Amino acid sequence: MLKLQNYINGQLVPPAAGRYLDNIEPATGQVYSLLPDSNTQDVAAAVAAAEAALPAWRALPAEERGRLLVRISELIERELEPLAQAESKDNGKPVSLARTVDIPRAASNFAFFGTAAQHFASETHFQEGVALNYTVRHPLGVVGCISPWNLPLYLFTWKIAPALAVGCCVVAKPSEITPHTAFLLSELCIEAGLPAGVLNIVHGAGPGTGQAIIEHPAIKAISFTGGTKTGEHIARTAAPMFKKLSLELGGKNPNLIFADCDLTEAVNISIRSSFANQGQICLCGSRIFIERSIYEPFKAAFLERVAGLTVGDPLEAGSRQGALVSEAHLLKVLSYIELAHEEGGTLLAGGKRVHLEGRCANGFFLEPTVFEGLTPECRVNKEEIFGPVVTLTPFDTEEEAITWANGTDYGLAATIWTRDLNRAHRVAHALHSGIVWINTWLHRDLRTPFGGMKNSGVGREGGLEALRFFTEPQSITLKLG
Repeated sequence: MLKLQNYINGQLVPPAAGRYLDNIEPATGQVYSLLPDSNTQDVAAAVAAAEAALPAWRALPAEERGRLLVRISELIERELEPLAQAESKDNGKPVSLARTVDIPRAASNFAFFGTAAQHFASETHFQEGVALNYTVRHPLGVVGCISPWNLPLYLFTWKIAPALAVGCCVVAKPSEITPHTAFLLSELCIEAGLPAGVLNIVHGAGPGTGQAIIEHPAIKAISFTGGTKTGEHIARTAAPMFKKLSLELGGKNPNLIFADCDLTEAVNISIRSSFANQGQICLCGSRIFIERSIYEPFKAAFLERVAGLTVGDPLEAGSRQGALVSEAHLLKVLSYIELAHEEGGTLLAGGKRVHLEGRCANGFFLEPTVFEGLTPECRVNKEEIFGPVVTLTPFDTEEEAITWANGTDYGLAATIWTRDLNRAHRVAHALHSGIVWINTWLHRDLRTPFGGMKNSGVGREGGLEALRFFTEPQSITLKLG
């Protein structure tokens, strides 16, 4: 059985205590590898390696750091198929999704930030005849990056790449549920010639490994993506230590479908935004509000498309829906389906666990599920489910749709469907969402800020925002004459 290793000080090493955790393939429910159950000793070794590597790494010109990151990007592209297969096996998502989205985006993250650091300009303010003021940005030092299980390599590299690009050294923890591609990345970093200690990847569970990272006094910042409750815990621990925090947390995202939309396009993209990655993307739109005059046509077309979403072995080309990431998560999503019935919802599609034959007989599969008849104020419409469960609700006025869209504690993303340009901008500005897509979904430009409002997080990732987060500004004034 495959034993994953930690990547510390440029080497693949076993956990200090010699303990390992089971890694379960969601499609089969079977243990297929072991990952290190790391502790404070492993994290301390990683931090020491990062501290030792920091002076030389931060002194390296941005262009040279960038070349190494671009080299890692090229190796990820070269290993596209093995990485996609590993991501699918580890996470349960269709391999076609990993092949076309997850792994290419991981490569793009390294390529983008490998070049972006070279264009990271400082500011100068000239006071005529009096003084020259200029700002420089220094790398924070050793930083911690903790990523989730839903887009494992995609989001792991999204954090690591900008930190390395600006001259920080990193202690990173992938999710213990989906560790495989982070381990494979370790091997690619060694092949790329990344200096020892610049990036350290420590595997393990949150209470052991994650807690040791957020508590370590030498780690100057924490970049975390995951659940809101865990984000609250990290903030309570790290804030009194005056660490910088970037917390990308949960979402309960609305889709607003107006009557003047392109109905076919709205239905097609809403299927993607509802069920991509089995609904396990923080940006998925789980609350679909449809203007009443087109509610029935939209519902009929939507349900027809849902019926065509084949649930199957993630490794098979025809599978549109794979397995949920774990049995515990499957049971959580099923509990919300039961709650939807209790709250008076009408089940329109799905709602049951799927039992496949053959190698996937014990996998964690669930039908794409659609409810209507639930009030906007019910728990199912307010709490994050993070699975293939959506609700359809008709609305009568723009104001009503905006009120309902804003009626949760979350504010990550929203989608608006309309041909009316004035309405598109007006509604977008009224929504309490960090990201708003108009007539599209998950259209990403890596230069734009990424993050949410309210309980969806603190801070922004992406582009200059990420480079600023991992640096400390210093203002210098030179008196003239």
